[in-house]
Amino acid sequence: MRFLLLLPLTLLLFPVPAWAEPATLIRLTELKKEPASDAATVAELPENAAVDTLERRGGWTRVKSASGEGWVRMLALRFGGPGEVKKGDSGVSKLFNVARTGSSGTTVTTGVRGLDPEMLAKAQPNPAELAKMEQYAVTQEAAAGFAAKGKLQAHQVEEVK
Repeated sequence: MRFLLLLPLTLLLFPVPAWAEPATLIRLTELKKEPASDAATVAELPENAAVDTLERRGGWTRVKSASGEGWVRMLALRFGGPGEVKKGDSGVSKLFNVARTGSSGTTVTTGVRGLDPEMLAKAQPNPAELAKMEQYAVTQEAAAGFAAKGKLQAHQVEEVK
């Protein structure tokens, strides 16, 4: 009984450290104040910037970088140190991962939830977001140059019915 009373006090005196996991950004990414695409932008983080991941919420991950702390999209991250590929979790690291996140981390899914038919019916186009997306488009010449560099050849493919 005495042990049960001392346990909370011990946990207060010796808090469990936060486990930050290193990651690298795979593209230029906006660091957001909150985990939402319309949240204020804290900074722009360059491609290959090293960050420490602190927390995950839906499709967003809270990170700490040289430019500050905030939220980035989970799919913009490559886990492990810069230039390092993350290997599968060992038994010990899996145990800590379960204690830290509540799951083993071996399966990750991302998606959008909570859109009902009424919300979809009232959806409006967002020209600013479309303009952002269009910056990733490549010209036919750039695509042909990339294909030539990789010694790729064009092949005719029949239409799938």
